[in-house]
Amino acid sequence: MGKIIAIANQKGGVGKTTTSVNLAASLGVLEKKVLLIDADPQANATSGIGIDVDSVELGTYQLLEHSAAAKEAVIKTETPNLDIIPAHIDLVAIEIELVDKPSREYMLKNALDDIKNDYDYIIIDCAPSLGLLTLNALTAANAVIIPIQCEYFALEGLGKLLNTIKSVQKIHNPELDIEGLLLTMYDSRLRLSNQVVEEVQKHFNDMVFKTIIQRNVRLSEAPSYGESIIDYDAASKGATNYLSLAKEIIDKND
Repeated sequence: MGKIIAIANQKGGVGKTTTSVNLAASLGVLEKKVLLIDADPQANATSGIGIDVDSVELGTYQLLEHSAAAKEAVIKTETPNLDIIPAHIDLVAIEIELVDKPSREYMLKNALDDIKNDYDYIIIDCAPSLGLLTLNALTAANAVIIPIQCEYFALEGLGKLLNTIKSVQKIHNPELDIEGLLLTMYDSRLRLSNQVVEEVQKHFNDMVFKTIIQRNVRLSEAPSYGESIIDYDAASKGATNYLSLAKEIIDKND
């Protein structure tokens, strides 16, 4: 059975989409069958993997609405072993449309039931909020990865997210684990970056991934070409970091 991992943090700009796309591509290159689900109305994971967002007819919106089966929404990507269920700006409306539906927190979980055994890993790129979309992702997931930016406000809001995860575990999904906290945008030249790393490792110990994602120009450039860092520049530091993270996750789960 495939492991479903949500990449979540209500703070924007911490590297959620970068992590979702590049972790999914790295797992694919390491010969795992992977499905990437774009659950963010901005649809950056969709465009970042080379799919024209305007051409999307079936995606996460239809999945949550249950107007299409998951198998119908899957698109193959250029990256080996990687499929995607794309997003579209329509997804903005889903929170309002689901608000009075029964079992609204379980829409994504139920939709994935018939395909979760087709993949080794399903990676969900969450929206930067703790709304109904993210709640659906956390209810569907077996585990959550929390990207934390190596900057001043890094730990702000983390407590709120951990409380949300606790309440999801309690009410909707007792199986939900924290896969790990991932330090992103690390710059070894900055004292602040090093302080954040020390602080997070001190407070959360084994919950923090050994792999740290370093600031890398190639990582920032890749999405504008509609490619993961693995396809764009496999020799870059960014590619090395995400392959290292993928190996860490595979070792942990095997």
